[in-house]
Amino acid sequence: MNEYDSSKMADVLGKERGFERAESAEEADVILLNTCSIREKAQEKVFSQLGRWKKLKAKNPDLVLGVGGCVASQEGAAIRDRAPYVDMVFGPQTLHRLPELYDSVTKERKPAIDISFPEIEKFDRLPEPRAEGPTAFVSIMEGCSKYCTFCVVPYTRGEEVSRPFADVLTECAQLAAKGVREINLLGQNVNAYRGETDDGDEADLALLIHYVAAIDGIDRIRFTTSHPVEFSDSLIQAFAEVPELADFVHLPVQAGSDAVLAAMKRGHNRQYYLDRIAKLREVRPNIGISSDFIVAYPTETDADFEATMDLIEQVRFDQSFSFIFSPRPGTPADMLADRIPADVKSERLSRLQSRIREFQAEYSEAMVGTVQRVLVEKVSRQNANQLTGRTENLRWVHFDAPVRLLGEFVDVYITEATTNALRGRVVTDDSAVA
Repeated sequence: MNEYDSSKMADVLGKERGFERAESAEEADVILLNTCSIREKAQEKVFSQLGRWKKLKAKNPDLVLGVGGCVASQEGAAIRDRAPYVDMVFGPQTLHRLPELYDSVTKERKPAIDISFPEIEKFDRLPEPRAEGPTAFVSIMEGCSKYCTFCVVPYTRGEEVSRPFADVLTECAQLAAKGVREINLLGQNVNAYRGETDDGDEADLALLIHYVAAIDGIDRIRFTTSHPVEFSDSLIQAFAEVPELADFVHLPVQAGSDAVLAAMKRGHNRQYYLDRIAKLREVRPNIGISSDFIVAYPTETDADFEATMDLIEQVRFDQSFSFIFSPRPGTPADMLADRIPADVKSERLSRLQSRIREFQAEYSEAMVGTVQRVLVEKVSRQNANQLTGRTENLRWVHFDAPVRLLGEFVDVYITEATTNALRGRVVTDDSAVA
């Protein structure tokens, strides 16, 4: 979502004020810092970066510095209290107002702050999407209404708001016409999507996926991030019916203990999550599954953590995003007493990540000797004579191929699995697989 928002910031300033991307911060007339407040460390990095840019502002008083994203939404005017040289503060829902904020700073010579939640207005103001390769993000909804005890997103991005069904399809069709072959549907809680249709009805994510798959040129669809509570039967059925839907899903669970899940107010228990996975694997036996984990939530006991490890053994996750609990200001979990020693936290995280890395390596090794459908995305950084692309389960594959295949799907026979990628060769009509 942050990648998507950053590209839209550049797009709206480019279209409405004629800005182009600078080669470096030293050459820029405007510097924008898009921020995330999901973890404390990321938030502190914001002010460290602003401190470095303060020197540029001292040399060039006309330089406009802006802070956007979730830290901006959470802190608001307090950002200027701590860094008074910042000119603009804007939230994720007001990035479309950047041209007006810029005018306020440069013409009226006063700082501009807008961290309001104008809901769907943002999408009505954004320029026509640009294609920067064969893959693209399409935001279909914003915000979250789940209010998990550890999470700041509902406070920084607001309640769940879905874009109209036709608007999403129009953007996907525009991108397809520009050469995009893979669409990644985005939302803080993407499977809560409920888009209004032209006849006043509502479309869920499953229906949207069916319609996106019907757009000429779109041959692969992903979506992120999901919440287990709304991982519906209709969405699972879409995996059975829509071949364009990638054989991979990100479904955050956060913990494997019912006691911790209840304390987090996740709205589901362990067995419900396992049942969703089982149903999904009935229709897609080889589907790759990744998840999010919060280790050492303040109420987590040794037994709770072992329950999480047991869940990992049962599901055998392919990948994960896992972190030690980071208290966020204003959330209920911020008020809980933290009695878990730092070394215990680190040991738990290390165990969890190590086990999932083992599963990941096993899955990669199992792909050797198979043919994978790969979307060719770019020239390999390691070898200018090779191309690279991703499999359905998000493995990077490097292989010899002509540049004319950029942006196309190719079948690649996997010959080797390394720590971070796969190697292979393109399968042609006249080439042997084995």
